[in-house]
Amino acid sequence: MSSSEAAASVSTARARASGAAVHAGRGHRWWALAVISLAFLMVVLDATIVSIALPSAQQALHFNNDGRQWIVTAYSLAFGSLLLLGGRLADLFGRKRTFIVGVVGFAVVSAIGGAAVNYTMLVTARAVQGGFAALLAPTALSLLTTTFTEPRERARAFGVYGAVAGSGSAIGLVLGGALTEYLDWRWTLYVNDILAVLVLVGAVLFLDSSVPEQRPKLDIPGVVLVSGGLFCIVYGFANAETHPWSSWTVWGFLGVGGLLLLAFVGWQTRAKHPLLPLRVLDDRDRGAALLAALIASAGLFGVFLFLTYYLQGTLHYSPLKNGVAFLPMVGMVMVMAQLSTNFLVPRFSPKVIVPIGMLLGAGGMALLTRLGLHSTYPQHVLPPLLLIGAGIGMTMPVAISRATLGVRMSDQGVASATANTAQQIGGSISTALLNTLVASAAIRYVQQHPSDPRAAADATLHSYSTAYWWAAGFFVVGSVVTALLFRRKRG
Repeated sequence: MSSSEAAASVSTARARASGAAVHAGRGHRWWALAVISLAFLMVVLDATIVSIALPSAQQALHFNNDGRQWIVTAYSLAFGSLLLLGGRLADLFGRKRTFIVGVVGFAVVSAIGGAAVNYTMLVTARAVQGGFAALLAPTALSLLTTTFTEPRERARAFGVYGAVAGSGSAIGLVLGGALTEYLDWRWTLYVNDILAVLVLVGAVLFLDSSVPEQRPKLDIPGVVLVSGGLFCIVYGFANAETHPWSSWTVWGFLGVGGLLLLAFVGWQTRAKHPLLPLRVLDDRDRGAALLAALIASAGLFGVFLFLTYYLQGTLHYSPLKNGVAFLPMVGMVMVMAQLSTNFLVPRFSPKVIVPIGMLLGAGGMALLTRLGLHSTYPQHVLPPLLLIGAGIGMTMPVAISRATLGVRMSDQGVASATANTAQQIGGSISTALLNTLVASAAIRYVQQHPSDPRAAADATLHSYSTAYWWAAGFFVVGSVVTALLFRRKRG
């Protein structure tokens, strides 16, 4: 055999092996979708699953009411501030490897948090858990983006993933209520270990390994600037929930965060290996998608937070019944996520579908303002929940898909992290702003109705109504912005 024939033989063998690998990959990619979606569900539901268990945890570990907020905030601080770093690490060290590290780390600290013997141990575990979530969430999304490249399959995959993103918080309420009521508050953390085992086995079996051909150096100054900036932003909004907006702990951290993020953008224009290459943001549709994710998350938190207060405080639902009340909305999100990504967007384009979804969300929020002391679930709560679910299902999957569409393979991790960051910042802004508006509205109502024997109850309902109107406003603004920014193209 001549050298040329030998070379041709080797080339043919490599091609066959490559084809077999691709065929195998195509055969198990739907299992990979299940693994990726379950991992992301684990991250998303952890933002709410622990919330329902806080009274029980407080009683067991003997901490004060102020401490309750920090069990939630510690997770969101670490998660929000480290997302871009987590996404870039996935690009640098390989997505499957980073994914597995994130799953194992998340599981270990969840077990430590569940076994906490004091408040400090629990808060520390929650913060570290948020750090591993920041590694896991963008890696999961970048794996999805690189696994599904064919347009029709990508639409189906992002329909599933977007449904998880839009309904994960509600699922956390259901699961948290059930575990707290029938087992123990510690199981709201231990349950992550059960999920993590399933994810880990699936990752080993179904996720394809990928090692980047070129591994540029990590942009350390960029990491410090953006992580510090995002930390200050999230921390400032968290403080706004318990302090007046005039407090230095609010505006001081928000101001410093804004300055650090501006410095980060300036640094990225001249960094040799930028953490977030500005080419990732240099696309009109991608900008529209990121704004849609931010605004939809802001509006969605208004539903979960204040409708939960209403169901438990006014209608006296148990934690489990409260969680179950959101299930129809979850179902609607899942149905509309598939319908929008597979049929509506390819036919009418995001420029039409996303604004309509935002308007449906606004309509659902407006209906929630009619809730009263004697409202019933089937007549007054269920219809707006279904409307909001339809709106989120038409908005969130499309936004997440468009936020990563067309990005270089080497930038998929950091692009995914940017989408996750938009969602996280939207939730932080909404929670802080709406909590402040609700408190102010309740105080004003009591002052204006001194002779009302039901002033306290009516003030509470009035304050919730204020939050729903603002959330409706978020959705209306989102509808206008996305209608203007998205290009008029289908698919």
